Amino acid sequence: MTLPPAHELTRGDGRVLRYCLYGPDDGFPVIWHGGSPSSRWKWPHLIEAMERSKLRHLVYDPPGYGGSTRLPGRTVADAADDARVLADAHGWQRFGVFGGSGGGPHALACAALLADRVTRCAVLSGIKPADRPRDEPEVRSSLAGVAADVLARIEAGGPEAPSRPGRAARDDPDAMARIRATFVDGRDGWVDDFLAFARPWGFTPGEIVAPVGIWRGTRDANVSADHADWLLAHLPTAHGHVYDGEHLPGPAVYSEIYDWLRAG
Repeated sequence: MTLPPAHELTRGDGRVLRYCLYGPDDGFPVIWHGGSPSSRWKWPHLIEAMERSKLRHLVYDPPGYGGSTRLPGRTVADAADDARVLADAHGWQRFGVFGGSGGGPHALACAALLADRVTRCAVLSGIKPADRPRDEPEVRSSLAGVAADVLARIEAGGPEAPSRPGRAARDDPDAMARIRATFVDGRDGWVDDFLAFARPWGFTPGEIVAPVGIWRGTRDANVSADHADWLLAHLPTAHGHVYDGEHLPGPAVYSEIYDWLRAG
């Protein structure tokens, strides 16, 4: 296996946050909030874009994912305190935040609640608040079905991501580690994300003062355009960016986002 080494931080409450660092040591710091689900381990083509970005990316497993301790009943706003603790551990007084898909609300929480520290907030394929409360058994059952479908496809010889055909994931130890961290070890975090999105987020998007960039793809089958429209309507400092592509874009769009974050 060639996955990057993991680091651990133990919070004062005893919870562990596990994370990876990407990019040059002296790069401008950015804290990543991955999608729902995801993990600290990123695909090689995304790591290449990180290495070229001149940013220092801290990508952590949110509570309940991968190697981070679960926090039952957490809210979207709780992500800001985890980001604060991680930034303090590295001596980062000022930093950018990135949120992809389900990580978008968590990045926005940092921009709202750490206003004196967040320089810019980038949201890729982000989501708006859910329109109805969710029941944990229902959510857990639904996501278990999604995970079972993914794992069955992998077992049948499919690639790690359907949108990126290639080598069978089951023959790639790195791919299998990412899949396990995301769809097996991350099941509790995935459930908790969906429950948190349907509760009050714990902050008002309109109070964000840092510049916010909202990126969405023209062919996103996971998150419809009305999510980006909602965010742009409720974030006074937000500007929209539309790319020709799917839910997860190619390295060029990530590089565009990283350049924007570094400009702050």
